[in-house]
This record gives sequence, structure tokens and C-alpha cells, in this order.
Amino acid sequence: MLLMAEVLGIPPERLCGSAVPHGPVVATVASERLSDEEDAVRRRELLAGALAAGATAMVGTGATSAAAVSGDSAASLEEALFRLPAADAVPLAVLTAQTVAARRTFQAARYSDLGHSLPGLLTAAEATRDAATGRARQQAAAVLARAYVLTAELATKQHSDAAWVAADRALIAARASGSPVPVGEASRVLAITMRRSGRWSSAVNLLTREAAELDPSRERTGAVRTTLLLTAAYSAASGGDRSTALALLDEAEEYAERLPAVQGLFTVEATRAQVDVYRIGVLNALGTPDEGVKVVAGLNIGFMPTPERRARAWTDTARMWHALGNGQQTFAALRRVEQEAPQEVRRPALRALTSDLLYGPARVQGLREFAIRTGALAA
Repeated sequence: MLLMAEVLGIPPERLCGSAVPHGPVVATVASERLSDEEDAVRRRELLAGALAAGATAMVGTGATSAAAVSGDSAASLEEALFRLPAADAVPLAVLTAQTVAARRTFQAARYSDLGHSLPGLLTAAEATRDAATGRARQQAAAVLARAYVLTAELATKQHSDAAWVAADRALIAARASGSPVPVGEASRVLAITMRRSGRWSSAVNLLTREAAELDPSRERTGAVRTTLLLTAAYSAASGGDRSTALALLDEAEEYAERLPAVQGLFTVEATRAQVDVYRIGVLNALGTPDEGVKVVAGLNIGFMPTPERRARAWTDTARMWHALGNGQQTFAALRRVEQEAPQEVRRPALRALTSDLLYGPARVQGLREFAIRTGALAA
């Protein structure tokens, strides 16, 4: 029961259902907000483009194929998304346990293992949801949404267009669950795909609108709200909107300090340390990495709870030092990424950073061997 409540995002004593709370409105960007109908239409248009791109990636060859770029796990993940095989329903408790195990694999940054396990999890979750009725169907939809959130997170790390498909399906399933926590988590991964496609303003609007629906005074909904504000801040920074980015970041920090640290959000915790990591990323995106040096100095990355989050913190630190032209510190941070999560440093974005450092003006001892070891340079 406790395991199921964790995945469904509700207290164990309320597993049989409850009303969805509504919170106050949060700050939004100063741009015209799309209606729900326009949002749906545009999302379908973008999703259609992602489907076409994903299909191209699946049948590509050589350097352009999904397998060549991100490994066999990425290719199998895309194939599962576009051609889900038939599967039998499983007991909800079993499905819940499998989803929790998949989350732990993600948090451990074992992305290859996760990529191979997700197709089976998705097909079982779809079948279980389809076979259920009433409240059981809502609960299965919540678990399915979490499985698609993990899929979107992994596809994003692999720079795969499958992230669009997974994020859209996550939000559909989350809304069918009637639970605000999965809806918030699915909205977050969908907004990330929007930002990566250049639609940063739409991403901020989606995130702030969803955050406004969450009660900030309750631990779990308040924590999800904080993560939405953090992602919105980074999205605004990606578009160069400094005032909105910093305002959202400060608001997230205020709530993170007010609420107790919540463990059990599906991929990101709402803690002060997470706020600091996002602040470094926001300042990098705004082109003012020098402002992040003091933040890095006060951040104890070793206390962060999972290898994936510690690796992300070191990644943003590496980007900061690289923007400041400090090759030695950049390489030191990259080495810490590798120590925390060896598969993280082989991601396309990290390989690109390593390559850029390798061919830069500074000569850093050990960098060439690191580049070969992590796939940024052919042996």
C-alpha cells in the first residue's frame, strides 16, 4: 500500500480518492496566454512533427540513426513508443513496484538499463490501465503517467524526438488519473520538450498555469509546484527573459525554504539545493555565469540524494566554468560527473562540451584520454 501510494502521489490513508486542491495564482510572463484549445491544437501539430522526426530516426542509417547517436536502448525505446506490442495486464501492486524500480534506475543514472526496461513497463502499464475500471483505472493511469515521465526524461537526455511523444502521453494519462501530482510532473517534462524546440514562452505559460492549480501549503503539491517554477525559470532564462527567470526562481526558493524537503517526487526533489543548482543553470543561460560562482561555492553537491541529480549539478558547474574560460575547473567538474554517473558523461550534450573543451585554446592534462573514454573523440 505504501509503495502504491508513493507512485500515485497521494497519502496512504487517502488511497481511495480525494478532492483536488487549488492554490493561488503565480507570476506569469508578460505575453498572451494560449487558450486550452489552442494549446491542444499546437501540441498536436508539434507532436505530429515529432512523430515524423522520430520515425526518420528509427529508420536512419550510419551516423544519423538513433542507435548510432544514443545507443541501442534509445532505438528500442523509440520503437516501443511508436509500435507498442500487445501485453497482458498485471496487478496494480506489481506494476507499481516495477515503476518504482525504473525510477531508481533513472536516479542511479543507469540509462542503458532503463532504456531496455521501459518498453516492457510501458506496454504492461497501458494494458493494465485499459483493463481496469473506476478508481482502479485512475490509479493505473497515474502509474502509466509516471512511466511516460521517465520515458520523456530519458529521451530528453538522449536528445531523442521521442521525448515529445512520451511527454504528451504522460500528460494525457496524468489528467485521466485525477491526481494533481502526476499532472504537474507530466507538465514539467512536456514543457522541457517545448523549451528545447525553441518555444520557451509557451513552456513558461504551461508551467505557471499548472503551478497555479497546485496548493502550495501541502507538502506534495507544494513540492511539485516548486519544481514547476524552477523549470519555468530555466525556460524563461533560455529565452533571455532575465526578470521573469529571476522572479520565478526567487518564488521557488521562497517555497522551498518554507516547506520541508519532500522525497518521493518522481524525478526531481524540491529542496534548497535544487534551487541552487537551477540558479546556476539560469545564470548560465542568461549569459552571466560569473554570478553563479558564489552559488557554486556554497553548494554541497555531495549531500544531494541521487547520482543523477549530483551529476546534473556538476554538469551545470562545468558549463559555468567553461563559459568563464577556465578549462582546468571545467575538466575537474566533468570528471566529477563521470565519478557520479559514468553514463551521464556520455550523453550528447556532455560529449559536445568535452569536445569543445578539447579543441579550445587551453591544454588540459588527461582531457584527451577522457574524451576517448567517454566517446567525445574516436580512439
